Amino acid sequence: MSCEKTFSEQADELEFQQMQELGQLMIYKSAIHKLADGEWLNDGNFSLGPLKPSLMGEDPRLPKMPEKPTLIDFFNYRFGPSKQHLLQSAALAAKNGLPEKMVLACLLHDISVVAFFRPDHGYWGAQMVEPYVDEEVTWAIKMHQALRFFPDESVGYEYPEAYAKRFGKNYQVDPYIRRDYELARHHKWYMSARMICLNDLYTFDPDTQVSVEAFEDVIGRHFKQPKEGLGNDNT
Repeated sequence: MSCEKTFSEQADELEFQQMQELGQLMIYKSAIHKLADGEWLNDGNFSLGPLKPSLMGEDPRLPKMPEKPTLIDFFNYRFGPSKQHLLQSAALAAKNGLPEKMVLACLLHDISVVAFFRPDHGYWGAQMVEPYVDEEVTWAIKMHQALRFFPDESVGYEYPEAYAKRFGKNYQVDPYIRRDYELARHHKWYMSARMICLNDLYTFDPDTQVSVEAFEDVIGRHFKQPKEGLGNDNT
């Protein structure tokens, strides 16, 4: 019988080790976090768990954020390696000559996936950035979620091969996605959302590393940095 530990067992051991390093502080996952990870049990039972000191505030295992963090700080200190999808998509948009506002939209289009929550990422992401960007950018981020499933031959956008492999060739979107596609295709900003789809790199280059600092000027001109610091401004 093999004694090799499963990935799950290894992850449990790592989490236990990290807990020990924190002095036995308890770190609670939110309900939505458990739901996303497939750990949610709606069995009617409720418990606060073991009566141990609970971690409050910033997780000390994370890099320390500046007192007044910026969007660039979140890219550097809170977003994982998957942020390269955003950075490389934005770089492609810049290379293709898109306006700066749309380069920013490509930089932020999957920010919910990278920083928060995967399901309905266009809708969540639009809400996250709405206080800080132009209304057109918010709308484009929201609607790209629906448009990405529908080809547009007029601009050379085909149904992504990655979707056919991931969801199956006969996959049908939910009614609300089709509804928003129909609304978007007749909207004045339709092409803005479509440009996100055209510059959305479904297979990005792991050997290419794009720095968020390359977009410092674009962010400075088109992202409304709150004076209190991003995340500290009651939005």
